[in-house]
Formats: sequence, structure tokens, C-alpha cells
Amino acid sequence: MTTTISANPERSRGRETSLQSQRARAAFWFLAPMLVMLFFVAAWPLFRSIMFSFTDAEANDIFTGGSEWVGFDNYLSWRVRDDGSIRWRGVLADADWWNAVWNTIRFAFMSVALETVLGLLVALVLNAEFKGRGLVRAAILIPWAIPTIVSARMWGWMLNDQFGIINDMLLTVGFIDSPIAWTARADTAMIAVLMVDVWKTTPFMALLILAGLQMIPRDMYESAKIDGIHPMKVFFRVTLPLLKPALMVAVIFRVLDALRIFDLIYVLTPQSEATVTMSILSYRELQQFGDYGEGSAQSTLLFLIIALFVLLYIWLGRVDLSGERSK
Repeated sequence: MTTTISANPERSRGRETSLQSQRARAAFWFLAPMLVMLFFVAAWPLFRSIMFSFTDAEANDIFTGGSEWVGFDNYLSWRVRDDGSIRWRGVLADADWWNAVWNTIRFAFMSVALETVLGLLVALVLNAEFKGRGLVRAAILIPWAIPTIVSARMWGWMLNDQFGIINDMLLTVGFIDSPIAWTARADTAMIAVLMVDVWKTTPFMALLILAGLQMIPRDMYESAKIDGIHPMKVFFRVTLPLLKPALMVAVIFRVLDALRIFDLIYVLTPQSEATVTMSILSYRELQQFGDYGEGSAQSTLLFLIIALFVLLYIWLGRVDLSGERSK
């Protein structure tokens, strides 16, 4: 005679729920030190900056608490003059702020677009099988490994109109008739900054894209080769769709970096209005002029613009070519 013992479903579910609760508590305690550190390093300074943006705080008021609440005056305010006209004040009424916004967005769009295309080309080359591939992969990362300050200073010497090697090379081949002050002229300052940023950050894009290429199964390419499918069609029908997650990660990282660009422009073109960005303008107000109220308002607007770009990019990433949202 055989006896069948059936498990109690409710007891099994209870044990599973208890186990999940224990794992959740363990995960929380493992994450707690990081969350505490993030609060003091990121959340608290961000909160203080937002609070300062609603006050008339100056450098001397940071620790004394002598600032007064002014509401949204640092962002936008107006005053009626004696002649009845309205005088607008605040960050949103400042032409220099909108010039910095335009410079930042233009720099971010152009640099990320160039770095994505060039990084994809470099990643495709590094993904191929050839002798010495490991050495080439290591060498291609050298520009990215060099600190930004060192890169900016080095390129500043190379782009100098008196002794720079860039002007010497262009004069030798006959592309220009006289030396160009790349970082001093308004029409070439942005070109110089883009040149240096693309040179330095393209390896970073190539590294992220290469990681995505390594995840694509090789048998898909072998099957396409056996079927006689043209390589270009394989690239657009197989490689790009499967590479989309890696491309999204690479692009969003670079967009975040490009929108808050500071050190490269501060070293290479510190006084050029053609390249001043939101971070540079905020730094001037905070550190050079000591206006923590308006400087914090500029920093808060920069944070909101970056958050808007991230949300827009995430939303666009969830919509496929047919217009339907992916789950």
C-alpha cells in the first residue's frame, strides 16, 4: 500500500514569503551604507542648493544664516519703472544664461553625435579578429585615461597660434595662410573644444559599444554568412537592433557628461562667450561673484534640464520604430 503525502500550498507560500522578506531586509542593510553616503554627498548638497536659490544668499551668509527668503525672484521677477515699462530680472530674463543654455545643448548634441558614430566605427574594428587586437584595444583607451585637465592643457599648447603644432601642420600642407588662434576666436573656440572632447571621449563610447558587440551571438553572423546575406544588411538588420541597449547606455552617459561639461572649457577657453556653458556660468556666480542665490538658481535649472533630457531619452527608448511602446 502506497501513501501519498501532499504538501500544504499555504504553508509553502508562507515560507516563500518569509524567505523573500529576509532577502529584502538583508539587501536593505547591505545598501544602507551606500544610501547614507549618497544622502550626504548628493542629496543634501542638492537640497541646500535648491533652498539657496530661493534666497538672496551671498558668500558671507552660507554659515551665518543672514540670507532672506526672496521666493522666485532669482529665477524671474519684474519691476514697473516710472515710465510704466516693465524691467525683467532673474536668471530666466538673463541673455547670458540663454546663451550658455544654447552653447551647452549645441555642444552636447554635436559631441555626442560625433562620438557615437566614431565610437561605433572603432568598436566594429576592435570587434574583428586580427593579430595584435589586444594591444590595439589597450592603446585606444589612452586618450580616455588621460585626466581632462592634462588633455585640455596639452591641446591648448598644440592649438596655440604662435608655437602650436596644429597650425604648423596646416600651414605646411597649405590648408591655412596664417596661424589661427583656435581657442581665442569666437568662430573657432567651439570647434577647438569639440575637437578635444571627441578625441578624449570617443574611446569611452567605443568601449561601451564593444561590450555590447561582444554579447551578440556569433552564430547569427555565421548563419547570415552561409545564407549569403550582404554585410550591410546584416549590420542594419542584426547588429544595430541587438546593439540598441548598449547604445542607449553609452549615449545617456555621454549626454549627462556633456550637459554638465566644465573642466575642459574652463581650462581651454575660460573667457570665451562662444563656449560658456551653464556650469561655467554657475561657477562664475558662485565662486567669482559670491552670489549664491542666483548661482544656486542656475545650478537648479541645470539639474532640471538634465533630468528633463534623461526622462525624454528614457521615454524615446521605450518607443520602437512602429510607434508602439515596449514593455
